[in-house]
Amino acid sequence: MIVAVDGPAASGKGTLARRLAEYLDFAYLETGLLYRAVARMVLEAEGDPADPGAAARAARAFDFARLEDAAWRGTLQADALSDAASKVAAIPGVRAALLDVQRDFVRHPPGGKPGVVLDGRDTGTVISPEADVKFFVTASPEVRAGRRHKELRERGVDSIYARVLEDLKARDTRDSARAAAPLKPAADAIVLDTSALDADRAFEAALAAIRLKTSGGAR
Repeated sequence: MIVAVDGPAASGKGTLARRLAEYLDFAYLETGLLYRAVARMVLEAEGDPADPGAAARAARAFDFARLEDAAWRGTLQADALSDAASKVAAIPGVRAALLDVQRDFVRHPPGGKPGVVLDGRDTGTVISPEADVKFFVTASPEVRAGRRHKELRERGVDSIYARVLEDLKARDTRDSARAAAPLKPAADAIVLDTSALDADRAFEAALAAIRLKTSGGAR
């Protein structure tokens, strides 16, 4: 069984996807982490994340083994990588190089798990259009910026709400307008607006939708 969770930044899709994977005992793949890894590889080589050649070369050299280094993997969540990751993700050569990696994960879930939860952009439109259940998790830009601002402050990072909102809107525009797999819900996706939902209520709504969609196939 394949569950795809898509949506813009700070919509709550990551929290929801991880919780669904844990509850259902499915394999979990955060696809955005792969683009962060590629961005990190480009920067390590002192390249420009917006350079198609440099980014595609890094993507072709990507190996899941790199993520087994906990210290290196831990650096991928740095806020400084967000913009770089968004840039490499807009490059067709990068997306093509990582597509097979992601599809292989779907075909062969690690650990012999009975299903997969895919967390990230275009999971239900490009990576796994055959997914059994597709969610497009969204929220208003103001709510999403507020969440990101709060998260940054709690981590001790200096943050200005207005700047976070501006950056988020710019990223939305870039992601929605890109030629390669633009940010948009799949035609058969269940749109879940979390503007007025906390994590528990979003999880309950998603689980109810899975149960309904699969006619009781999910526990």
